[in-house]
Amino acid sequence: MGKRNSALGFNLLSYTFKLRDVLFPRITILNEVGISPGSVVLDYGCGPGGYIRPLVSIIGSSGSIYALDIDPRAIKAVEAISTKNNLKNVRTIQSGCKTGLPDESVDVVLFYDIFHHLHNPDEILEELHRVLKPDGILSFSDHHMKDEDMEEYFSAHNVFRIREKKKKTYTLLKNN
Repeated sequence: MGKRNSALGFNLLSYTFKLRDVLFPRITILNEVGISPGSVVLDYGCGPGGYIRPLVSIIGSSGSIYALDIDPRAIKAVEAISTKNNLKNVRTIQSGCKTGLPDESVDVVLFYDIFHHLHNPDEILEELHRVLKPDGILSFSDHHMKDEDMEEYFSAHNVFRIREKKKKTYTLLKNN
């Protein structure tokens, strides 16, 4: 993954995301993905946890969420959301790449607005490929990238293929 933000940078990011989430609720993006009740979801690069509560409303108590971030402040923010809301099906992972999850154990990976930060995108995509189930979905978005650059990258790297471009996200599937 990329470099951590400073404490001030992380706090500014957190406040910006809170405002964003009020103005543009994350549920509208999650509704594009096709997540089902009971799904296992990995929020890779979860930041301060803006997707956690809307994800829980979709997956219910039978699903699971893994929230991964390199920044320990992000992990603490997600843990605070989980504690405050009594969310028993949210687990945090502090890592810059490896998830520690079993092979083919995840239904959906959310991979939003971090690709442009990555120093080792191939290694991370290999890890996401490993943990996704054969019919799993990588939901991708990075507003810092042009669509053609993203499409070119995934066409050149044979780990995932683009299935569909939606309003806010791309749906990518595993290549075997």
